Amino acid sequence: MDWQDQGIVITMRPHGETSAIVEAFTAQHGRHSGVVRGGTSRKKAAFLQPGAQVALTWRARLQDHLGAFTVEPVHARAGLMGDRAGLAALNSVCALLHLALPEREDHAPLYAATLAFLDRVEAAAPGWPADYPRWELALLQELGYGLDLSACAISGTREGLEFVSPRSGRAVSRAGAGGWAARLLPLPGFLRATGNKGDALDVQDMVDALRLTGHFLNLGLEPILQGRPLPEARARLAEVLCQ
Repeated sequence: MDWQDQGIVITMRPHGETSAIVEAFTAQHGRHSGVVRGGTSRKKAAFLQPGAQVALTWRARLQDHLGAFTVEPVHARAGLMGDRAGLAALNSVCALLHLALPEREDHAPLYAATLAFLDRVEAAAPGWPADYPRWELALLQELGYGLDLSACAISGTREGLEFVSPRSGRAVSRAGAGGWAARLLPLPGFLRATGNKGDALDVQDMVDALRLTGHFLNLGLEPILQGRPLPEARARLAEVLCQ
């Protein structure tokens, strides 16, 4: 059995004396692993780093076998190695993809969103940090835990949305929250359905955004986490973006 696809390298670990097991997030085959012969050589290891865009051919005798990858470089994203914030974002994305995605399931919308986000980070596009919580919202949506930030869960209004219910994941307006506001999660303006991507972003906005998405990632991934925290790579990114 075999297929060809493009993908983003998520992890690479040595296997045997010279081979490596590479895990990639692919456009049509989801999170998929395979053995790369000679993957630890200097030449191949250089383009098998997390975040690298590669062309893949996977072959195996049976569908449920680990199989082997033939890998060709497409885009290394080596420029991120000297960018502390950009590298932290890449590592967080790869760590969450590794943790959250079931193997060999198609997640084409999330793949497109991930590719677009990493391209913006590498290009140092203005405002890219605001895109990171949006990427986590896309991940939640793909996993079936999407938030509804379009209208107030209490009144149905689309105006004045300032909170999110920590249980339902639905937006709540200031008026609808009433005396329950202290028990709700803040909804930063740049994440509102009616918000403008060009809205000014301050440190508290980012703190609130990562707290919001982190809460629902913890809920949605609890069967996997089993009481453990989200990946350390995400915590390191939060430190960088919330300084």
